[in-house]
Amino acid sequence: MPFFSYSAVDAQGKTHQGTLEAAGAAEAAAAIKKQGRFPTAIAETTAEAAQTKRKGFSFSFSLGGGKGTGKVPAKVLTVFTRQLSTLISAGLPLLRSLRTLAKQEKNPNLKKIMGILAESVEGGTTFSEALTQHPKAFNKLYVNMVKAGELGGVLEIVLTRLAEFAEKSQRIRGKVTSAMVYPVVVLTIAVGIVSFLMLFIVPKFEAIFKDMLGGRPLPAITQAVMDISKFVQGNFLLIAVGIVVGWVGLKFALRLPGIPAMIDSYKLRLPLFGDLLTKTSVARFSRTLGTLVSSGVPILQALQITRDTAGNERVSSSVEKIHDNVKEGESMVAPMEASGIFPPMVVSMVQVGEETGQLPDMLTKVADVFEEEVDTAVAGLTSLLEPVMIVLLALIVGTIVVALFLPLITIIQDLTAGS
Repeated sequence: MPFFSYSAVDAQGKTHQGTLEAAGAAEAAAAIKKQGRFPTAIAETTAEAAQTKRKGFSFSFSLGGGKGTGKVPAKVLTVFTRQLSTLISAGLPLLRSLRTLAKQEKNPNLKKIMGILAESVEGGTTFSEALTQHPKAFNKLYVNMVKAGELGGVLEIVLTRLAEFAEKSQRIRGKVTSAMVYPVVVLTIAVGIVSFLMLFIVPKFEAIFKDMLGGRPLPAITQAVMDISKFVQGNFLLIAVGIVVGWVGLKFALRLPGIPAMIDSYKLRLPLFGDLLTKTSVARFSRTLGTLVSSGVPILQALQITRDTAGNERVSSSVEKIHDNVKEGESMVAPMEASGIFPPMVVSMVQVGEETGQLPDMLTKVADVFEEEVDTAVAGLTSLLEPVMIVLLALIVGTIVVALFLPLITIIQDLTAGS
């Protein structure tokens, strides 16, 4: 029988390497699993090489990725999931479906991952186990839903739900991002215009006013603009360093215990944006938990995954309390009410879902309602922000222009009187 060199990971995450005799790669993988280890690399080798390895010379042939593989764009992963679901629904075996999609995939990282997945499945590894070796590409939600689909024999249905979940999540995220991006872009343009005026235009006018006004005082608004311009010119480097230090300090502060939760809690209370973020968080919680439970993932495990993918520390903390309550055999309702995040309508629907045994359906309905409310809120916020930001930009630039033209009027009047 041929010899196989392998690398495997045990339950504690420790890597083991070795060689064994087996009829094929599938039999080798099965033998490794019997040892309580998960194979990450298997390759056929020679008897001499196997003997050398046993004597202490270490070598290994990697399957080509494992945990070293990088992230895959969300849209690309969604398309892959949808296509894989379609192929399996059409009756193609999982292995053939993976190899078929790998041939036509344009994203190099996903193409590489699909090749590794196909080799792992061919070696006897379950699809969900193979996915765990690529945590940057497939998160816990994805892996656990696939595992539940495998156990229930409904992998194609679960993959369809995953694709739908990803599409809806991307749509909501895109709408919220667009609402956030607009004011940031306008403010960035405003800062750029004001900086240009203060650094290059205002100083030239200052020299003109000094020569033409003969020492007469400038209007208060003009003097204020001139003083700000001098400060910016004299401390430009200090201001730039201050911005960089502030940004780095914020990044560092976000790693301190309690700070992210405090900031996320403040985000939910922001004027205009707070209500939008709260509705987004509720929709995400409901959609994630409903999708997991309806796919066969146990409620406690589903709550843990929902907590890890909440995207907001305060929401995560609330979900953690819900998890603890359910673990003790209690209802989800009490911690949801105490959190102050979930509206009464959501709490009532969850309570009805628990009492009637239709919790997944209720959570899905809650997600649908709040996603529609997010759409409405984004549209209203965008329509409100556009005129506000335009007026703000006009006020800033207009103030500078008026400040520069007031002395010019005095100079023109003097020239006219002199002529």
